[in-house]
Amino acid sequence: MRKCLLLVVGLTLAPIALSSQDKPVIVVQAFTAAAGVELPYDLKLMQTQLVAEFKVMLGKEFNIVAEAPTTPQGTVYTLDGEITGWRPGNAAKRLIAGFGAGREASDIQYGVTDGSGKKVLERKDTVRTNFYSQGAGSSGTLAHPIAQKIADGIKKAKLK
Repeated sequence: MRKCLLLVVGLTLAPIALSSQDKPVIVVQAFTAAAGVELPYDLKLMQTQLVAEFKVMLGKEFNIVAEAPTTPQGTVYTLDGEITGWRPGNAAKRLIAGFGAGREASDIQYGVTDGSGKKVLERKDTVRTNFYSQGAGSSGTLAHPIAQKIADGIKKAKLK
């Protein structure tokens, strides 16, 4: 039997990635609808979809949750949003004109607050469904484009 001796010279350790406990937390609250805005969607279900979307879009930098941690450790942000307007779009325009005409649209306002209650991000946007996703469901097709708008805003705000 042959014996080998392994000699390691100049070993460099790569930086250790932050554990999920070291990342800031974003608590995604269920969106609300402004007075007079009637939506055909379940906003609690939309919250679940938004959490899933944000985990994909922001999961490397943040822990995304639907409920505030009972014993917060580190930085905790809270995302609140309100749908201030909604337009169902026009199926005839979508069919005849195409190219995104007649898409469902929503006006939203949202904000992110830090643990002390200070607003660190506040925006208003209009969000339209992707032209290829016009189907209806219990939470609609707006969750993905809403998540994209908000994720872009969070990235630009450079929250940490």
